[in-house]
Amino acid sequence: MKRLIAILVAVVVVAGAGWYLMGRNTVTELAGTPIGSANAEEIDSSIDISDIQDMTQGNPDAPVTMIEYASYTCPHCAAFNAGPYKQLKKDYIDTGKINFIYREVYFDGPGVWASLMARCAGPEKFFGITDLLYASQSTWANAGGRDPVAISAELKKIGRLAGMDGDAIDACMQDEAQAKKMVQWFQVHSTEDEITGTPSFVINGKTYSNMPYDQMKTLLDEAGAN
Repeated sequence: MKRLIAILVAVVVVAGAGWYLMGRNTVTELAGTPIGSANAEEIDSSIDISDIQDMTQGNPDAPVTMIEYASYTCPHCAAFNAGPYKQLKKDYIDTGKINFIYREVYFDGPGVWASLMARCAGPEKFFGITDLLYASQSTWANAGGRDPVAISAELKKIGRLAGMDGDAIDACMQDEAQAKKMVQWFQVHSTEDEITGTPSFVINGKTYSNMPYDQMKTLLDEAGAN
């Protein structure tokens, strides 16, 4: 896991600066990295993740808490965001029936950059930027034949579209310390919740893999969200 953190951070800092020293296949090679494959000894407890904020929607006092684990570079996650999530938001989040938490999963450098940018905009803009990232995933995630510099440039376009300042975007995407924290944060939580793929969902402490919305609705209602 420490090696994965080092690779991801190197990609973030180098490509975020507008140039890179790593081979262009490095990012895509990481796409197959198993989630939660590292054991507890590989989690670096010296990295303080206490200030990493969960991004939430809905009612924090609801009887049901649902956590989505997703990657910005995962096509299945983009499909969930475009369909079932919209229905979930209408039926359960906006009505205050659940407390919804979104947690990022990292397979590759671009996923880290996207997360750094979305979080840098603040909680009030996070989910709006998340929608933009998923809606245009096929464009930015494959820019320049998955060239890190081209991907970085496309992500910056999304940030500016969301009203972010160009200098602020650069600073966020080149924040090595924050990148290390975010990857460590992902590893700790994904290990705790036994996440093995994306998207995955934790409903009141029980982990489920991706599923049709009707099945998800049944689980939420049985948990007390009806």
